[in-house]
Amino acid sequence: MTWDFKGDLPIYKQLMNKLRMRIVNGTYPPGERIPAVRELAVEAGVNPNTMQRALAELEREGLLLAQRTAGRFVTDDPGALKVLRREMAEEWIRALFEQLARLGLSQEEIVDAVSAWSERHTEE
Repeated sequence: MTWDFKGDLPIYKQLMNKLRMRIVNGTYPPGERIPAVRELAVEAGVNPNTMQRALAELEREGLLLAQRTAGRFVTDDPGALKVLRREMAEEWIRALFEQLARLGLSQEEIVDAVSAWSERHTEE
């Protein structure tokens, strides 16, 4: 996953989103240690303080757990991970519906189109 940043959202929030994606997709599995702040900051090309802020926010959300001398670990709470997946999916769905509505599709047409697409691609 690349660390491309856009000007529409603060960098630390973009970092949080990218780290959430890494947690959801298993790059950082439940219960596993994530790389150190400096390592992540170098990889992302950001100031360590910015990365620290993103990680602290993810700790407040309960997605990361800090252990004093051992570093930070991804939560192994399946409920928290399920909630994160659902929230992220809902955000993607919201964005999809907004984009398709801009094309002039009604909500019913969007649902029909998604259903038809799913049926075509489930068989693959």
